[in-house]
Amino acid sequence: MAGTVEQKLAEQGIKLHEAPTPVANYVPFVRTGNLLFVSGQVCFDPAGKLIAKGKLGAGVTIEDGAAGARGCAVNLLAQVKAALGDLDKVVRVVRLGGFINSAPDFLDGPKVLNGASDLMVAAFGDKGRHARTTVGVASLPADAAVEVEGVFEVA
Repeated sequence: MAGTVEQKLAEQGIKLHEAPTPVANYVPFVRTGNLLFVSGQVCFDPAGKLIAKGKLGAGVTIEDGAAGARGCAVNLLAQVKAALGDLDKVVRVVRLGGFINSAPDFLDGPKVLNGASDLMVAAFGDKGRHARTTVGVASLPADAAVEVEGVFEVA
């Protein structure tokens, strides 16, 4: 039976898929003590298709970018589940780091990353509130519009 967090996700129409495998020489997550560091996840859907592709401010809307960030957050949670077996073992979402594939004059990266932040709060309640950094970048793997990494305190 799914835990409380997965039930909250299911109520929002989200079913976790198998965690994506790394595309280069790194591991998807590292646990040290009670911290779980999850490598950056781009905005692939469960079928491996990008939810948002290209640059924010040059063809990709804030809304499409936020949907991509939400997809990144789903992928982060899939990695957390792979690491822990149960999302209810998350004590707190500590930090998200967001990378926004941006045109040079795009200034709304934080609005895009809200797609990931909002999902964490919806899934974990107050335990989902986190510190955050949003950085505009010149490019991302596969021309993804968004990539998000995370740090979680775990039991």
